[in-house]
Amino acid sequence: MVASSSSPAKIRKVLGLGFWVQGFRCFPWLAVNFFLKDGLQVDSSTLQLLQNSANLPMVGKPLYGLVSDAVYIAGQHRVPYLALGAFLQAVSWLAIAILSQSGISLSTMSLYLLLGNLGASIAEVANDAIVAEAGKQLTSSKHSQPSSSGELQSFVWMASAVGGILGFFLGGFAIDRYAPQKMFLFYGFILSVQFFICILVKENCLNLPKRRSDAGIREKLSELSIALRKHEIAYSITWFAASYAIIPSLTGTMFFYQTQYLNIDSSVLGISKVFGQAAMLMWSVIYNRHLKSVTPRTLISAIQVTMALFMISDALFVEGFYRNMGLSDNIYVVVFSGLSEVLLFIKILPFSILVAKLCPPGCEGSLMAFVMSAIAIAFIMSGYLGVALAAYVGVTGNEFSGLPLALLIQAFLTLLPLYWSSCIPILELESDHVNEKPGSKEE
Repeated sequence: MVASSSSPAKIRKVLGLGFWVQGFRCFPWLAVNFFLKDGLQVDSSTLQLLQNSANLPMVGKPLYGLVSDAVYIAGQHRVPYLALGAFLQAVSWLAIAILSQSGISLSTMSLYLLLGNLGASIAEVANDAIVAEAGKQLTSSKHSQPSSSGELQSFVWMASAVGGILGFFLGGFAIDRYAPQKMFLFYGFILSVQFFICILVKENCLNLPKRRSDAGIREKLSELSIALRKHEIAYSITWFAASYAIIPSLTGTMFFYQTQYLNIDSSVLGISKVFGQAAMLMWSVIYNRHLKSVTPRTLISAIQVTMALFMISDALFVEGFYRNMGLSDNIYVVVFSGLSEVLLFIKILPFSILVAKLCPPGCEGSLMAFVMSAIAIAFIMSGYLGVALAAYVGVTGNEFSGLPLALLIQAFLTLLPLYWSSCIPILELESDHVNEKPGSKEE
């Protein structure tokens, strides 16, 4: 059929745009960090609390997934939610851009950031569901290439990374040249364009698997419950979320340390994040070409160890070890800090492919949304735990003597989940099913 043969290209266009726009979210968020620090004069703890609290709408992703699985809008259940997500984000950022700087309070800023993240979470749920549905369809149509189910995930990962590279690159230079409101206005314009494109796209052109349009939310909730009762799914999600939640996040503290104490220029921070996004892009290419045959458990465990090593390296950096060796602070921040930040996210790629393969047909949206919700909750817990850790070791916006100890504690807690990595099942990649139950030994 013509529609079937052309649908993969159309799906890539829709998903490519969606993931690129979400990757570009770093552009206004970089301005938010500086606006809160310099404009509203918040301290490092308040900055980190706001950063993590703004992610609360992400916790509702299972609900958004259930609704998108069960509630059809004009015969469609994915693309309309992409449009809705873009609309809510556009309203949020354009509203912040229009308000005068003197008229923006911390509570007003928090409200609009929550609205923007609500729209982002709805869009991400729809994007993830399309990836899961289309990925399975590609696998079933390519019996000679079972690993093709990971190709679409790698593609959208690259699209997001490209958006992140461009967003951080432009943001790092724009923050010194333009008011934050202008950056918010620019991103709001991009979201408006995405909204109008989405309302013009007909979902039947994507040739997604047909679902019963009369399936209610209660039925979808039952399907999700059945999926979550499968041990290989429940154990995997629990371990993966815990591997984030147990690590105290020190992003706000490090931001203040780099900008307040080291006086690192904003353009350097932008380049650092560009370097990290470029690493994410390379990771998706390397994974797609060379690592698809490696079990997710092996990859995720290796990434977890690498994260701990980078945290130890950060402790040495704060102590002046690299500075004494002649390595400038700017170079370390660009290379090591850039890589350290993205390590938190690159293990999501093999895990999302694992979950997509384990996911029963019909609840892709709700299950992937549940996974992203669990990760969002874990990130929020990690952020709050980081604030508590910073307070425990005596780190403030102007006092950083306890930061090396905090980083070493962070590294130790990062290694702890490895003792329970058997919760991640070993995937039989050649036949697209689980070969061993959680708890089995990896050979």
